[in-house]
Amino acid sequence: MKQITIQNGNIILMVLDYGAIIQKLMLKNEDGSYTNVVVGYDYPSQYLNDTYSLGACIGRYAGRISKGFSLDRETYPLYNENGVHLHGGKEGFGKKYWKFEEVNHGENPYVRLSYESPHLEEGYPGNLKTTVTYVLKGKALRIIHEAVTDRTTVVNLTNHSYFRLDAEDSIKNYRLKLNCPRYLETKANLLPTGRVLATKGSPFDFTTVKPINGVRLDTPFVIDPASTVAAECHSPNSGISIQVATNQPSMVVYTPKDFPAICFETQNVPDAPNHEHFPSSVLRPREKYRNISEFRFSQN
Repeated sequence: MKQITIQNGNIILMVLDYGAIIQKLMLKNEDGSYTNVVVGYDYPSQYLNDTYSLGACIGRYAGRISKGFSLDRETYPLYNENGVHLHGGKEGFGKKYWKFEEVNHGENPYVRLSYESPHLEEGYPGNLKTTVTYVLKGKALRIIHEAVTDRTTVVNLTNHSYFRLDAEDSIKNYRLKLNCPRYLETKANLLPTGRVLATKGSPFDFTTVKPINGVRLDTPFVIDPASTVAAECHSPNSGISIQVATNQPSMVVYTPKDFPAICFETQNVPDAPNHEHFPSSVLRPREKYRNISEFRFSQN
């Protein structure tokens, strides 16, 4: 397993070739010390047994798909557990060894990794070449997922970092705002029903800033396309804030039960291949998939 570190005057980023994992994201404090704002393991080998997809690149399809999908009159069954195909299958991109393609230590340092997924890996059609680029710009981390295919397929990539903004044992005091006027209704197994509901007045209404308190989230939200920021989250204990911006239509916000953290999985909506009225996740030859998301930090 290989590890690369890049840094600027504000952030240190440690990346593994396994899963293209963000192992550590260290934000510099005013006193010169650093706070790691993502949950991760100290030893890379620990990721081999990780079941939370900590910091990993998720693909070919982030989120859930119901068993499989049809495309151009062909049916593609996918590995599933109890009818749910999750995060790319039994062994998705987060459990593959990627290749370090380029490392740049300039003013806006970056590291680029690539992975080539063969035709019918995990059931998906097409040979897919994927790259993920991590760029540091000031106090922001930009993540660029790109992919090209040699035959029509579906693609939906995201990063699965769990953000932890303070050392508390709960995120109930985090103040959260989601610029997401709608969300996807889901079944008990968290697959979308196909209904898109208004967020206002729902249990997931964070359209205005408020503490998370006891709300558990594993929820696909539809981002307001007129908004330049999809989400904002602030810890009053540490003073650290994060803003999330993306070119994606959706974001799954996830708060795990087992440790204090929050995920902002910027992506297309789950199960889009099986709902015609959802945004298309189809990628055809000579097209390029491009997911650009930025995580901006500040302190006060």
